[in-house]
Amino acid sequence: MILAGDVGGTKVHLALYGFQNGELTHVRDEKFPAQEYSGLDVVTKKFLDESGNPEVTAACFGVPGPVRHGRLKLTNLPWILDCAELSKGLQIRHLFLINDLEANGYGIAELHSDQIHVLSEGDPSAVGNRGLVSAGTGLGEAILVWNGKMHVPMASEGGHCDFAPRNEMEIDLLRYLQKQLNGRVSFERVVSGIGLKNIYAFLRDDKGMEEPSWLKERMLNEDPNAVIGELGENGSNELCARTLDIFVSSYGAEAGNLALKVLSVGGLYLGGGIAPKILGKMKEGAFMKAFTDKGRLSELLVHTPVRIILESRAALMGAAAYAEARAAEMSGQSVRAASMQFS
Repeated sequence: MILAGDVGGTKVHLALYGFQNGELTHVRDEKFPAQEYSGLDVVTKKFLDESGNPEVTAACFGVPGPVRHGRLKLTNLPWILDCAELSKGLQIRHLFLINDLEANGYGIAELHSDQIHVLSEGDPSAVGNRGLVSAGTGLGEAILVWNGKMHVPMASEGGHCDFAPRNEMEIDLLRYLQKQLNGRVSFERVVSGIGLKNIYAFLRDDKGMEEPSWLKERMLNEDPNAVIGELGENGSNELCARTLDIFVSSYGAEAGNLALKVLSVGGLYLGGGIAPKILGKMKEGAFMKAFTDKGRLSELLVHTPVRIILESRAALMGAAAYAEARAAEMSGQSVRAASMQFS
């Protein structure tokens, strides 16, 4: 059995996978509120105990931030993750920590066509590097380098690069956020769950767009991003709809920036939880207009395939695939290959 984990600032998503005919098979998964636990080892032991303590041959956890020498200090949790300590404490010989977007990148190869929405066909026959941009709680980015045989994900912290406004409205948004944040504004402050709330507040407080009392109450008592997404998607509230318009356009612009930087002729993938939830807005045209609006290089972006990952467990699938592949390298025994040989 392979153990996979997706560790975030608010939740830990754990899953068990097996293999059948060379493909990942989902066994069980569960989400845990991270703040209620003292460490990843405690969460994992609880999950494995509830799963009947299966024999785990390899494990991999996708984590937010750069992993250095097998260690990572989480920003939003008082946890220090250490590969060697986790391996010993959980008694899992082959255990790995990788960046969460890296895990998401490995997951792409495991997806089927019904788990992906094609936003733009581009040139689907083109082969080369790929880009991955994931707007969720934060903004994650990764590079999928084509080595002639496969795409190798490389972690990045590109979501923390400087926000680049493209019109008068976005210039005003930048100025508003500079005041709110006392200085620098990154793309993550606009293109993420945090960003949705920031854009909404900017339009309400700086541009004077009306927030009806019923909407204010919903924003206070429900998940604000879910409210913005719902009302912006169905067009029933102008403030929420305009918030989504700015968000989607900025998302497209930054995705296009990454596509240019890594020359992602092999495709640009959109991960994270937001895009699938506002699929209607993503398909309206503002995203692709901003994505391809790159002056003399626009033609290159027009031919770049753009795909939205619909599968919420893509990062877990990637972590499981990585764990199996690395364990096979180290032990000389591949669970995936064995499932093909004896199926």
